[in-house]
Amino acid sequence: MFKGQFTYSIDSKSRISIPAKLRKHISSDASDTIVMTKGLSSCIDLYPLDEWQKIEEKLLKLNQFQPDDLRFIRMFVQHAHEDVMDAQSRILLPQMLIEYANIEKDVLIIGALRKIEVWNPKIYDDYLKQSPLSYEEIASKVMTD
Repeated sequence: MFKGQFTYSIDSKSRISIPAKLRKHISSDASDTIVMTKGLSSCIDLYPLDEWQKIEEKLLKLNQFQPDDLRFIRMFVQHAHEDVMDAQSRILLPQMLIEYANIEKDVLIIGALRKIEVWNPKIYDDYLKQSPLSYEEIASKVMTD
């Protein structure tokens, strides 16, 4: 499971390095392949290939004749992009995803259990400040049995 946060920079060729503390949790089943797509909150979601394949299995169970299911499949998969980490553990972020996440120079890389999120640090800070509930209030709501 991915956890922690790391501040890195995007290079001039639109590449970011996957931090070693996150990289060690990428299964060999992923073959160093990362699938990236639009996240739900102005970020880029990165999935190791084996985790992405689990998502595809769920998507295949959706009813493609149901308009909401089909719309979600299209919106989620149309921006998916696959890349293999290079020898320096870098991946190339597509320009469309960089623009979607408003990535400039610095990136905040966050471990989010089964995926990795890439954020513009200022947008992530604003996202956290927008919550009407405190950390404690959210925890009491979501961590109940």
